[in-house]
Parts: sequence; structure tokens; C-alpha cells
Amino acid sequence: MTPPLEVDVGGAAPYRIAIGAGLLDQGPRLAAPVRGRHALIVSDSHVAPLYAERLETALLAARPGIAIARFVMPAGEHEKTLANFGQCLEHLGRLGATRDACVFALGGGVVGDLAGFAAACWMRGIDIVQVPTTLLAMVDSSVGGKTAVDLPAGKNLVGAFHPPRAVVADTATLATLPDRELRAGLAEVAKYGAILDAGFLAWLEANTGALLSRDDHALAGAIARSCRYKAAVVERDPFERGDRALLNFGHTFGHAIEAEQGYSGSGAGLNHGEAVSVGMVLAARLSARLGLAPDADADRLQRLLAALDLPVDVPAGLSPDALLARMRLDKKAAADGLRFVLWDGAGRARVVAGVDEAEVLDVLAQRS
Repeated sequence: MTPPLEVDVGGAAPYRIAIGAGLLDQGPRLAAPVRGRHALIVSDSHVAPLYAERLETALLAARPGIAIARFVMPAGEHEKTLANFGQCLEHLGRLGATRDACVFALGGGVVGDLAGFAAACWMRGIDIVQVPTTLLAMVDSSVGGKTAVDLPAGKNLVGAFHPPRAVVADTATLATLPDRELRAGLAEVAKYGAILDAGFLAWLEANTGALLSRDDHALAGAIARSCRYKAAVVERDPFERGDRALLNFGHTFGHAIEAEQGYSGSGAGLNHGEAVSVGMVLAARLSARLGLAPDADADRLQRLLAALDLPVDVPAGLSPDALLARMRLDKKAAADGLRFVLWDGAGRARVVAGVDEAEVLDVLAQRS
């Protein structure tokens, strides 16, 4: 068996990311972060039937005396709510979880965010192990300790920073990932090239076919590289007061689209990765409009995302004015007005404050 790739995240609360096939069956690795005798597996209605029993069996084989419970929430971004967060806490209570208990977040970003927030709040903070099963969660939400739930007013408005004790990414779970969800994850992979490394962007352009066909070597390499980029940024800025904000490239636009569509990504609306794809194109177009970067770089990014079969235009029927109103409530907005992560061209991002709303509206109104 090929040994897993490993990425270490440093800082005040260091942890290791393991990436490879078959990790869900490695009980000693999964159980190593568990300090006490209680564990809650949090998953959703899509993932739990596939993998929850395997995870529980592996944990019990390594730690026979541990008490394990499950909280299975409905699937979908629209379920990342205070109500389900409360249900998760109730399950911890029924388990009798003590301060040395551990939560296992088995699923995509919604599960990871909600379970992480519950772990951050139970008894003022217990351990969490992120076990991502989607590409997007493997390269983004499982790393860095940002946890949250959504409100009708906006995405991720209630949350906490709570780093995991470990991240265990079993790439074999990607075999059951729908094509649409795989592409959504590739949007976040492309983001790292866009903001941090033009060479990685070129690698993605050359390996589009391998990634879409789920080539194991290409996917594992892309995941590990993405995690290294994010780990380096998180180490420098664990609480998003500086460089870490760059990881939100495309997200101000993307979150506005998600919120305006009512987080209906499992239906007719865009999911998170798709919304970020559109958002990155809009951010690149806004950068060109403001004279920060050439139009040619925006064209290049749009071509890559389109080659990955991702959307690049604002969905029909969404009002630019309504999207702008959503952005005014974004967490990245400040007293000096709208704040965006823009770029100076491929591989070079920056935070720009006080962006003229008229410029934003013009970009929102454009079609490719």
C-alpha cells in the first residue's frame, strides 16, 4: 500500500493532515487524537450510510472501551443552521461527553463547519478530527480551523476559530463523489494557483483531463499541494487578520450568490465551489477594471475554470443590486466600505478596501 502524503500545520495548535487511500480503515491513526472515552461521529444523510460504520468499526478496533454516538444531519448547505448546531450539542449531551471528548466530522464542508463549531462550543472547546469526504473539504474547509453556521442574512456569520487535532483525508471516498461535487472542489484547487502560485495554475491547465477523470496520482498531488499552500498561510495568520484573507479570493461574490439563491446548491442553484468559480472570474474582472491586472489574466482564469466544466457567469435572474446588498453584510466588509480580495495577475493577490460600488455593479452586470 502506498504510504499517505502528510502535511504538517504549525502554529500554536499544530496538527497533521494525512492524505491517501484506505485511511478510513486505519484505526490507530484515527484514534490517536482521542484523549478521552467519548466520541461523536457527525455526518450527513448522504455520507453516513457509506462510511460511518467503517469509521466506527476502525475506532472501536483501536480503542475498544470508547463510547461512540452518531449525529446524522440532513445533507445540503441549507442545513448548516443554528437548529442543526443545537441538535449536535444535544447529541453530545446525551453521550455524556466530557471535556476530553472528541468529535469526528465525517463529510463535506457543511458537516465539517457545523461539527467544528459544536466542538468549539461544547464545554468551551473539545477536540475535533476532520475526516473530509469531498475534494472541496479536503483542500479547503477541513484545514485551518474556521467553523461556522449560516443565517438567513448571510453565510458563516456565526462561528469560531477551532483548529482540528488531525485531518484524515481518505482519497478513496472521492470515488463516490458526484462529478458536480468533484468539479466544485477543483474550483478551490484552482484558487491556490490564482492567488499564490502561477506555476501551479499552469500545472492545472496541463492536467485538467487527469483531474476530471479522477486520476489518483493527479488528485492526491493536487490535494497535498493545496493543503501545503493553505497550511503555510494559516501558520502565518491563524485568525485571518492578514494574509489569510487572501484565501477568500472569489468568496465575497460567491457568498453573495449563494445567499441570494437561498443556499439551494443541491438543486437549481450554484453550490459553494461553483459560486466561488463565478466569484473568482468576477474578482479577476474587477481587478482588470480597476487597473490592477491585465484582462488577459482574467481570460486565462476563465478558460481554466470553463475547462474544468465550472460556471463562469452570474446565474440568470440574480439582480446586481441584490447581490451588492448581500456583499455589504459580508464579514469582509468594513467601515471604509466593500473589501475584496483582488489580484495583480496570476499568483499575486491582495486585499483592496473601499472599492467603488458602481464598479462592482458594472462587473456584476457583465456577461461572458
